[in-house]
Amino acid sequence: MPSVVHSIAYDDLSVGQIASRPHKVSETDLLMFAAVSGDNNPVHLDSEFAANSRFKERIAHGMLTGALISAAIACTMPGPGSVYLGQQLSFLRPVKIGDELEVQLEILEKLPKNQVRILTRVVNQQGKAVVDGEATVLAPAESQAVTMPALPAFALQQ
Repeated sequence: MPSVVHSIAYDDLSVGQIASRPHKVSETDLLMFAAVSGDNNPVHLDSEFAANSRFKERIAHGMLTGALISAAIACTMPGPGSVYLGQQLSFLRPVKIGDELEVQLEILEKLPKNQVRILTRVVNQQGKAVVDGEATVLAPAESQAVTMPALPAFALQQ
């Protein structure tokens, strides 16, 4: 069902402002991300291979967490109408199927030309950071209420 999301205009953002967005990592997330990205590294997809890795089990693609950050920026703060200009990421811990993640955003600096620098952190269910970074984002010039399209649903093909 479509939802209405309110974007936050550049003039309404302030240094220190925070927002967050949750996401529980699923088997489907790993399979769909592999299909879209073409990254079929067996540490993500093959339980037997992953059992012999340093992680002892399958882990999520690092850039899957990057995509979750993108979604938080696009759908939470500043929200619809924002444009990603750059991102720096450090991957600190593995993310596993079943992990309950929280993407945390904090406005660090307002830059000229409607740009903002945003702290981007992803923490797991133990409150431990799995990803740290900073994004540069072009914030919308005006706040608006946007009806978001429903996310597509796909049947997994084997």
